[in-house]
Amino acid sequence: MTQLAVDSAKAAKILEAFRTDHGTMIPDIILKNAKGVAIIDVFKAGIGISGRHGSGVVVARLPNGSWSAPSAIETTSIGFGSQFGAQVTEFVIILNDDEAVDSFKKAHNFTAGGNLSVAAGPFGAAVEAGGQVNNKVIAPIYSYSRSQGLFAGASLEFGAISANKEVNLEAYGAGITSEQILEGFVPRPEYATQLYWVLDKTVSNEGITAPAQKKQDEE
Repeated sequence: MTQLAVDSAKAAKILEAFRTDHGTMIPDIILKNAKGVAIIDVFKAGIGISGRHGSGVVVARLPNGSWSAPSAIETTSIGFGSQFGAQVTEFVIILNDDEAVDSFKKAHNFTAGGNLSVAAGPFGAAVEAGGQVNNKVIAPIYSYSRSQGLFAGASLEFGAISANKEVNLEAYGAGITSEQILEGFVPRPEYATQLYWVLDKTVSNEGITAPAQKKQDEE
């Protein structure tokens, strides 16, 4: 099993949790209108000097309305100051326009608040019922997060995010770029079926049975 297969399965579980947990629920309309979605979990630990590393995937909506194959992403950073503890934070990053998606296609890093403005995403069923999303200016990127564990000390939610070229190489072979993956030039892998199902699931079809999870032998 490739690392991208592992990260795609993990991303499906994270997104499903954000879609069903009433405390952090992402409204269906947000996902319906999204041009892309990045899902990543970040582990942070340290005493005084903290280290942070995370991995995940990003997918883009194609012109026909379907989702691209997943492209691997990662984030790594070091922090300083009065910090102690360990924490895992899960992020769902909604890309609301083409420029936001393009920032994940390019070779350079995407940085929260650097390349494009990032806003905390609206959540809860009341948002969709009240039409609150349609009546507001939509930020290029919405960020949703939830943490497990304790960590004392302030820091950015996530640092620079870049393509994980090694994981993409393992999954797709040499010569395949993030841009090609996110523009639909790479066939969608079967192991990402669960992720696509969660992305497309809405309130109106929650009764549909999820696709069977196929066991994949480790290579």
